[in-house]
Amino acid sequence: MNQPAAQQKNTRKRAASRKRPGIQPDDLRQLVGVSNPQISPDGRQIVFVRSHCEAEGGRVWKQLWLVSTDGGPPRQFTSGERDGSPRWSPDGTRIAFVRAEQKSAPQLMLISAAGGEAVQLTHLPAGAIGGFRWSPEGSRLAVAFRPTEEWQTEEAAAERKKNHQSTPPREIDDLYWRLDGDGEFGSARFELGLIDAATGEYSSLFQKDTCGRFSFDWAPDGTELVVSANTAADALLNPWKAQLYRVPVSGGRARQIKGPPTGVKSTVRWSPDGEWIAWAGRSGREVWGVQNMELWVCRPDGSDVRHLTGEEDYCLASTTISDSAEATFESRLMWSHDSRHILLNFGWYGETQLSSISIEPGSQVQFHTAGRQTVSYGNLADEGRLLAVTVDSMEHPPEIAVAQLPGGDLSKKKNQPAELTRLTSFNTPLVSEQRQTVPVEPFEVRSASGTAVHGWVLRPPGAAKSAKLPAILTIHGGPHAQYGEAFFHEFQTFAAAGYVVVLANPRGSKGYGESHCTAIRGSWGGADWEDMQAIIEWMQQQPGIDSGRMGVTGGSYGGYLTNWIIGHTDAFAAAITDRCVSNLVSMTGSSDLPLVPGSYWEGNSWDQAETLWEQSPLKYFGAVTTPTLVIHSEGDLRCAVEQSEQVFAALKLRGIPTRMVRYPRETSHGMSRMGPPDLRIHRLREYLSWFDRYL
Repeated sequence: MNQPAAQQKNTRKRAASRKRPGIQPDDLRQLVGVSNPQISPDGRQIVFVRSHCEAEGGRVWKQLWLVSTDGGPPRQFTSGERDGSPRWSPDGTRIAFVRAEQKSAPQLMLISAAGGEAVQLTHLPAGAIGGFRWSPEGSRLAVAFRPTEEWQTEEAAAERKKNHQSTPPREIDDLYWRLDGDGEFGSARFELGLIDAATGEYSSLFQKDTCGRFSFDWAPDGTELVVSANTAADALLNPWKAQLYRVPVSGGRARQIKGPPTGVKSTVRWSPDGEWIAWAGRSGREVWGVQNMELWVCRPDGSDVRHLTGEEDYCLASTTISDSAEATFESRLMWSHDSRHILLNFGWYGETQLSSISIEPGSQVQFHTAGRQTVSYGNLADEGRLLAVTVDSMEHPPEIAVAQLPGGDLSKKKNQPAELTRLTSFNTPLVSEQRQTVPVEPFEVRSASGTAVHGWVLRPPGAAKSAKLPAILTIHGGPHAQYGEAFFHEFQTFAAAGYVVVLANPRGSKGYGESHCTAIRGSWGGADWEDMQAIIEWMQQQPGIDSGRMGVTGGSYGGYLTNWIIGHTDAFAAAITDRCVSNLVSMTGSSDLPLVPGSYWEGNSWDQAETLWEQSPLKYFGAVTTPTLVIHSEGDLRCAVEQSEQVFAALKLRGIPTRMVRYPRETSHGMSRMGPPDLRIHRLREYLSWFDRYL
């Protein structure tokens, strides 16, 4: 029975007054993930991916759900083990999605918008689907597909077992043969294909991209696609060689669009009126992504090139890292219905908001949302006013919402607000009723050179104001990413265990302008270390922090900086280095993305290794006295496990208290965010055990 409003309010007050425990490691199984929201063409409902962990074990289930934009409870729509990437047909009658069952190859499925059983559309061989887009008239789908090399298929393995044969040797001729999170694919590459929406028949259309990182979009008349691709033989080492191509769907020769400048190009989008092509890109020969990804447009013939965000200091690839949503470093842009504006979605000073810019020269970016939050969009309804989004904050995990964009010309009035309406509340019972989440407070310090360093602090719930508590400094990876206003289960867990948690965005982070990011290009352990010293000093001066019980941790580049810190100061009583970088000389050839000589860092690893070794934390391990836990995944292809093995061996040989926890080859670099829940929980318990022991 529904309670009267006044009674509901009193019930909530009584619940709030009762002391609730903070977030625990096992609460990971209670958290519900939402992603990939897609609004129907008529704007009436949103399909999205809902994910949840099984009660025990390591599986995560993903299904499609639907929710009405005018209210009403969300409902489950599909029942597969791993259903994702939903896309409405142009007429709104069908939804295509990818189904990836454990024992079969991923396939495209179709389901009626009215419900019923999903029907398998494709019968592709073993391989990977990188993304797909409906044609404007809905008769075809363009898809990025990469077949698995024959010897790697389950059928080939079964045949070898039957014949008592060994696994064959790998024959590798190209540096690009693996990618963290994507696996080891050898010489196989993604190609652009076409799928008949009635029969599922597949035909290859474009195979020139040598790294398979291309993006594509349909021309509004459906006769061709625009593709951003790198066809150079050395594409992995030279991402700036990307070009734009027009590819006719009838077969025929792909034509390069001449006019756009040399540089990285991604997220290509054709305007609804057919008059413009937009993309995110960087001009010049920059390799590592420290420069801003900016917005460009041109005519389909390559003329009238416009650098729309060239006068502003935003990076369209600024990504906020959290453990409640999968991190993507792809730029996000989308045309407005009238083809006069482009909607954008990027991180800035820790927030991620909805914004737009007019294609008219001299226009400025306009922000349509504000506040301490992360807003990520999916797509627009046909009328161009309703936008499917996810919204989360540091105190509440992501939920599905709908944004109503301001009417009229978005550029006439500065920063016209969009109206956000939350449509789901999957995580509200956990974070508002069962557990007590910790408020997160922003702060700012100045480093020795006067640089402003933005950070946040979480204080344990219920702690006395006079108490001096142990503290944990956590450092993000990238390094060219940012912490921000997004939910972090891990940080809430640390705070609930009694620790003050401090996080910050030192130089090298995205979201604070290009100079803030480029300050550490080829110079790790310089400006970033200066900024972290200011954060450490701030922690030591806080009345609520016991400066003798401070710990430091970080993953990936955060692991690098953790290693660097313990080699340069004894301010910390304990450290945890996770999926770290320790030796830039050996990392040159052990990473899935080899370090290009003379590009980001000076020199190379064979006869000019001085700069790489000078910036390697391992060089300074003779000074380490901090007890250190070492964590790594054996399946990490970005920062190979040998990086942590060197840390563990050096500390053991020197008699420094240390322990190493290795997660299996089935996990990857992003295990702490998107790995099996049982292993993620195990990892958090290892963290708490180590810090409890030494802090």
